Amino acid sequence: MTKDTKSPSYPFASGGWGSLKSVARILAQEKIPLKDSAILLKQNKPDGFMCVSCSWAKPADPHTFEFCESGAKATAWDTTAKRMTPEFFELNTVTSLLNWHDHDLEEAGRLTAPMRYDAATDKYVEVSWDNALAEIGRELNALDPETVVFYTSGRASLETAYMYQLFARMYGCNNLPDSSNMCHESSSVGLKEAIGVGVGTITLEDFESTDLIFFFGQNVGTNSPRMLHQLQDARKRGVPIVTFNPLREPGLVSFANPQSPVQMLTPAETQISTQYHQVKTGGDSAAMLGICKAVIEADDDAKAQGLTRVIDVAFIEEHTTGYEEFAACARATEWSEIERVSGLGRPALLDAASEYMKANAVMAHYGMGLTQHRLGVQNVRMLCNLLFLRGNVGKPGAGPSPIRGHSNVQGQRTVGITEKPELAPLDQLAKQFSFEPPRKKGLNTIEAFESIVKGDVKAVLNLGGNLVRSVPDRLQTEPAWARLRLTVSVATKLNRSHLVHGEVSYVLPCLSRIETHRTPRGDQAVSMEDSTGCMHGSRGVTEPASEKARSEQYIVAGIARATLGERPGVQWDAWRDDHSLVRDEIAKTYPEIFHDFNARMWEPGGFHRPLPARQRQWKTKSGKAEFIVPHSLGEDPDMPENAPEALRLMTLRSDSQFNTTIYNIEDRFRGVKGTRMVILMNKADIERRHLSEGQKITLQTIADDGIDRRLERLEVKAYDIPEGCIGGYYPECNVLLPLWHYAKESKVPGAKSIPVRIVG
Repeated sequence: MTKDTKSPSYPFASGGWGSLKSVARILAQEKIPLKDSAILLKQNKPDGFMCVSCSWAKPADPHTFEFCESGAKATAWDTTAKRMTPEFFELNTVTSLLNWHDHDLEEAGRLTAPMRYDAATDKYVEVSWDNALAEIGRELNALDPETVVFYTSGRASLETAYMYQLFARMYGCNNLPDSSNMCHESSSVGLKEAIGVGVGTITLEDFESTDLIFFFGQNVGTNSPRMLHQLQDARKRGVPIVTFNPLREPGLVSFANPQSPVQMLTPAETQISTQYHQVKTGGDSAAMLGICKAVIEADDDAKAQGLTRVIDVAFIEEHTTGYEEFAACARATEWSEIERVSGLGRPALLDAASEYMKANAVMAHYGMGLTQHRLGVQNVRMLCNLLFLRGNVGKPGAGPSPIRGHSNVQGQRTVGITEKPELAPLDQLAKQFSFEPPRKKGLNTIEAFESIVKGDVKAVLNLGGNLVRSVPDRLQTEPAWARLRLTVSVATKLNRSHLVHGEVSYVLPCLSRIETHRTPRGDQAVSMEDSTGCMHGSRGVTEPASEKARSEQYIVAGIARATLGERPGVQWDAWRDDHSLVRDEIAKTYPEIFHDFNARMWEPGGFHRPLPARQRQWKTKSGKAEFIVPHSLGEDPDMPENAPEALRLMTLRSDSQFNTTIYNIEDRFRGVKGTRMVILMNKADIERRHLSEGQKITLQTIADDGIDRRLERLEVKAYDIPEGCIGGYYPECNVLLPLWHYAKESKVPGAKSIPVRIVG
């Protein structure tokens, strides 16, 4: 339940002076002059660049400062004055760089020249672009296409992603995993099954008409802080916000708007959550079933007494299937079981249900707290069940809202980055470009690494990201990665994926989205899709970090041309220099979404992709919105029963972190300083195990696969987290996450509930 007190680790509102100080600190850290910091005024503006950090929606009428602390850090990180030149690599062997901290590698600055690994000296050495592209093409042509993986980070633009998927398919495979496989694939699968489209259905305008907001497993204060503006406005209108999250996070408790003189100069702040329920890690399905049970039982009573029904009978009868089976399951499930699994008392769940039953329009935001579980797809389906009960899909102010991470992770899927051939318009691509696309299912991220470990994959092309560091089971996957024949990484900064290299390895420096991309056809713009399905244009505003850095489009086109040679109808060179031509091709492939793409990409607020579910058109197997009966309330089938030593580990990001990029070692919101090697534990768990704060412990994964996964020298820190649950930082704790510990239908790693024990 909601408490009046804040977390003792950070007894302040999120935002406020703490946010301003943090932004000032990173601008100074990256040696960005005051005049250059003005580029932040162009961030998320129609005439500027779209943030390279999170994918939260960009308003048509932006604030003067339409950026958050996290976005400012991402911009400072990209526009840093620091450089990693070829001279740097002359002074440092790859072996020595492997001992650097992840933060220090990226903090060293922007890459300035294409580099090739030289085994004789154990160093990266500068090469020309022509030689790099030609050799990569020769290497790819010597390999079976099915042994090559084309990975995409969520920062790639729509134009780049479209070119990349076309290249991969012309090359001969559908091995197109991306960062979505690691986080919201459970949404893509679950929402597709439930409502017929694999993305959320809300828009920014829905915040103006919503009556209630649910949050499940998403820390808005650090992962999408710009949403706090919409939440603050909703709270001023009296809209309740009901939060379910294991940890008590400051950003979900209260917010002081750095753009409000009143809130900056007085103790004023906005309470965000009106109810805050600290659900057990892995207890979300049980919590949602509890709310549904309360609603269904209240409806049963109303029906028996001849009163107004509680559920939306008309919506359920006309638009859904499976209600009776689900309702029977909810009625039959004992409250004691719901309480045990969720960690929440019946009164707390009844309070949440009471708010739900009073509201006419309800939106439900959620993050990886729902998706990164063994039953992650079920979690998403259960959230849809909850919304269906009162018709909260397909009307203003209501709907599911998966909060995506990377700025274009949703968009790259929209333009064809998928390993599933049935989700790509292969027939249209075949007609448009006169080739026969492969029809065999490709590899997602988990399957790619399973194949890398087996030795079946020989090469990986990385379009951004830090793949080696982000995947589970590091002690198994890193040695296998080093046995690859070819690794190619398109990047702005050095990271561990470049140092754990293949036999032939290239690191190719690309322009940031923030930088001006000049070509013989003039300055080029790119586009991306935000979390609400709106497409936006983006123009670079700063000078490139290096004259030898190239655009993503240049690099993809260059490798494709070196590999495939000339192909009729495929204008790699023209697309490289004129991105409007790529957008023309995207519009031909996806006319329903991207018609008049070049003309519409600068619409304030973006143009919205069609979402049939918003009009209550259901592109599901049944043609209706589909209820599901949960398989099990216990989130984790790998969590041993009757094992008192077992703990549920959930991985976390800090306030100075975006995915694997760590801007600062400290986490001010959680009171962590000087290290990331900490474990957040309930005080009762600390005392029960005769531990003390600051003590160093070793965690071991509970698994019976014969592999000893353990992480040593973790510092115990008392924190407001449910008993039996602990938290540790990502990616450091990935070593404890087995590669096979993933959501059944989506193969999203189960990073939010890893069974572990303390062994030392």
